[in-house]
Amino acid sequence: MSLAAALVLLPLLAAVLLALLPDRASRLNIVASGATLLLAILLVLTEPGGDGLLRADALNMPLVLIAAIVGFGTAIFSEQDVAYEMFDRRRARFYHAGFQGFMAAHFLALLSDNLGVMWVAIEAGTLACVLMVALHRTPAAIEAAWKFFILCGVGIALALFGIIVLALAAQPLLGHGEQLSFLALRAVAARADPGLLNLAFIFLLVGFGTKAGLVPLHSWLPDAHAEGPTPIAAVLSGLLLNGAMLGILRGKAIVGTNPAVISPGSFLIVLGFITLLLAAFSLWRRRDAKRLFGWSSIEHMGIVAVAFGIGGVPGHMAGLLHLWGHSLVKSAAFFAIGRAARMKGGQGIESIAGLTTTHPALGWGLALAMAALAGLPPFSLFASEVLLAMETGRERPWLLPLLILGLLVAGTALLHAMQRLCFGLPTPEPIPARSGLATLLPLWVNLLLAAILALAMPEPLARMLLEAARLLA
Repeated sequence: MSLAAALVLLPLLAAVLLALLPDRASRLNIVASGATLLLAILLVLTEPGGDGLLRADALNMPLVLIAAIVGFGTAIFSEQDVAYEMFDRRRARFYHAGFQGFMAAHFLALLSDNLGVMWVAIEAGTLACVLMVALHRTPAAIEAAWKFFILCGVGIALALFGIIVLALAAQPLLGHGEQLSFLALRAVAARADPGLLNLAFIFLLVGFGTKAGLVPLHSWLPDAHAEGPTPIAAVLSGLLLNGAMLGILRGKAIVGTNPAVISPGSFLIVLGFITLLLAAFSLWRRRDAKRLFGWSSIEHMGIVAVAFGIGGVPGHMAGLLHLWGHSLVKSAAFFAIGRAARMKGGQGIESIAGLTTTHPALGWGLALAMAALAGLPPFSLFASEVLLAMETGRERPWLLPLLILGLLVAGTALLHAMQRLCFGLPTPEPIPARSGLATLLPLWVNLLLAAILALAMPEPLARMLLEAARLLA
């Protein structure tokens, strides 16, 4: 069995066991996630390649590794958070099984060489998340899950149409069974019909862009973050959005090889800037802390779309680094705000204040996470945004003022919210408790990793990201 297949089958087996075993669900979840992380590290250390439906390449290996890291941290956080949610045994078991089921679908989406299988896996992961968003069974949670399902259902239907059009464009050039292979499509796209390729990419961008939180079908994301269990918000922002963005990048890598098509980067730039600016100004109107971070995810996906749209090796490097940094920092922010909301008895921004006074480790962790999301040093989002600004100024200088405006508006809004959440007079705590190692460990480890990415990125990781950027360029 290949490492890629093991990476998909291990969490799938864990999901089955967690659905059957009544006890020790959270610990089995942690063990399975830790074993998955080890498999991901081994996969990254091996040479890219594979056969059949699964293939590790320069583009998906960085996303596989960050998915395993965030998944392991979220599993640790879930042990305490699900207990505080006061779910009955049945719902707690369903949560842990659903979490591993999502991880299996996510790894299948990342590692699949077949665009059809990728589509099915992304939809399977979405359905798992929809069910977990509704886990509280409140009217607001049911409404958020339904909105999530409907909007993403529309998006995934558009993405399916884009895949079909892409296969039709390559049908005269490929044998039976090869029309959906990423490698095969990329090899013949330069000779395919450019009109069909343009149409296919537009549908792929809007379809997968819905799941990535891009305008116009983005409004499910803040609701799902606000109403679902906190660990699900962490994997939505840190993993599901990355998988959807990979679908867009696969399409870009295929279509961009044809010199007669409209540049896919132009579509990404337009959609990215609209998403960035809308989210940046919307951040100023948030009163719910988890909803605030949902809009922050939309903002950062807009930045990523702009980076991949600008293109070139530096632009793609900035986009990949931003995906890594956002996954680490956003999950850390959700770990902190989820625990704080549980202690304060509410997730409204006005309900949470003075965390650095009453819970220094938790409060300063949240403050640093929000500073990182605002693009401040010494975290990787600062490095990726600087790299993006430099490349934008060099390639498309007329867009640089728009980029700076979006970054400044969003960053200032997050710093303003940080001051309200972390400093000032502490608010009452109806449920006083310690932060707990299950919260603080993944929170601070993620922040440390985000700082290392900016200050001293390990050479193998830098080489892996650079290779992915070259593949896209």
